[in-house]
Amino acid sequence: MHASKGDRLVVHGRTVGQEDHVVEIVEVLGPNGNPPYRVRADNGHETIMSPGPDAVVDHRKASGQG
Repeated sequence: MHASKGDRLVVHGRTVGQEDHVVEIVEVLGPNGNPPYRVRADNGHETIMSPGPDAVVDHRKASGQG
């Protein structure tokens, strides 16, 4: 998995009816774009994530990014 600051991380719901969780990558902490990532949710909460196989990087920049 490779990501850059401003990319979106999409964690797919694990059960039927569970929505995807989308967060913005605000800092890449691993070497060469690899996890872990500091991410920010829509509500402003930040955390550090090492995404699993149920996550994908959306390289389109998050809204508000240039």
